[in-house]
Amino acid sequence: MYDPNFLSILPSIIAIILAITTRQVIVSLGVGIWLGNVLLNDFNLLIGLASGIESIIGVFMDPSDTKVLVFTLVIGGLITTIEQLGGVSGLVDYLNQKTWVNTPTKAKWLAYLIGVFIFIESNITLLIAGAVARPLFDKFKIAREKLAYIIDSTSSPICIMIPFNAWGALIIGLAAASNIDNPLEVFVYAIPFNLYPIIVILFSAFVILFNINLGPMRQAQEDLSIGAHSDIVLDDEYKQGKAKAVGQARYMLIPIISLVVAMPVSLYITGNGNIIEGSGSTSVLWSVLFALASCWAIALSSRKSNLDFLMRHFLKGAGDFLPISVILLFALTLGDVAGSLGAGTYVSAIARDTVNIILLLPILFILSAVIAFSIGSSWGTFAIMIPIALQIALELDSATSLFLAAVLSGSVFGDHSSPISDTTVVASLASGSDHIEHVRTQLPYALICAALACGGFFLLGMIAL
Repeated sequence: MYDPNFLSILPSIIAIILAITTRQVIVSLGVGIWLGNVLLNDFNLLIGLASGIESIIGVFMDPSDTKVLVFTLVIGGLITTIEQLGGVSGLVDYLNQKTWVNTPTKAKWLAYLIGVFIFIESNITLLIAGAVARPLFDKFKIAREKLAYIIDSTSSPICIMIPFNAWGALIIGLAAASNIDNPLEVFVYAIPFNLYPIIVILFSAFVILFNINLGPMRQAQEDLSIGAHSDIVLDDEYKQGKAKAVGQARYMLIPIISLVVAMPVSLYITGNGNIIEGSGSTSVLWSVLFALASCWAIALSSRKSNLDFLMRHFLKGAGDFLPISVILLFALTLGDVAGSLGAGTYVSAIARDTVNIILLLPILFILSAVIAFSIGSSWGTFAIMIPIALQIALELDSATSLFLAAVLSGSVFGDHSSPISDTTVVASLASGSDHIEHVRTQLPYALICAALACGGFFLLGMIAL
């Protein structure tokens, strides 16, 4: 049994520093895993390396962890299949044919509502909302920076509130690896305390309702010149017409509806009649497999696709999501290693002696935000911070959902504000706006929401801890 001390937190600290400086999350987590196993094996570098490899393989011994890893690959295959069948382009065409959007305010609400209801994956949300709303924003002479802000505020913030997508699977998997008895329950209970995403969603609606343009956004609106905008909306595959094989909205809507319906049913079955006690890892896997099956069924029944086409694009999509699966695998491993080192026990003892407990939630929020901003990845930050936060919560016998919510909120804020975040880049691309201008015009809104969220976590700390 390893006696917890300062070295117990060293692997996690090294992983954080490397992730910030190199922006290579997988490598950083791998170094943390190796270093942790070196400590567990009396500073033997070679045995530590061998033990580290075994600890990675050992993750697959946990059925729940394995199901979550498989889920990330299947959801990647599902997303690519939907795109290649024309589900995305079909939905875009369908929405563009509607003529009820006849005012600038309605154009903004359309972009907002697409972000709210298309929650299968954040980048898909951004691309659809941008493709549909950009011509309308141009028509009504609304700055594309405002479109980028609206769709960026309703992609990740919405996705992180949903347990049955890739975001939920990642978070539930990390919580399970942190010795949480019912990770799905903890995630669900964390949703109402996930302050930053909630505030961002509500604040962006407030901005639309009252046409609020702050600082750089006001200048962008005043300097609006439609001719200066880029015409880039979607990636090369869309421009080349590869996604127009079918071009019908049902190829996206039916799988999404299947996914939404299958999740509570799966939870009910795995929970023996009690949804809240259902297995999150099993349910998300069943649900996405059911969605994939429904997608394949309508594609084959239409006779406009075949098994070879479907399998090729499924495997391509799964391959595209392989880096996410590797991040999750390494994060689960580092969480196990940190647990063996007693990192949570040591940090909680330090926090109890040196930090006022009511400051823990704001500190976790700020630290997660700094890491996410620096590495441009909320998912990478989840991998680093969720195991640490939940182990602290367990040692302090505090509400684990609050600690999880603080990390999730901080991670989304940092990612939302970072110029190197993939969602920030895609929001700029989808809206046809300049990337740096998007970051600059969005930042005042994000900072206001972050300040409110940080204050909220301080109040929660005073009330609940």
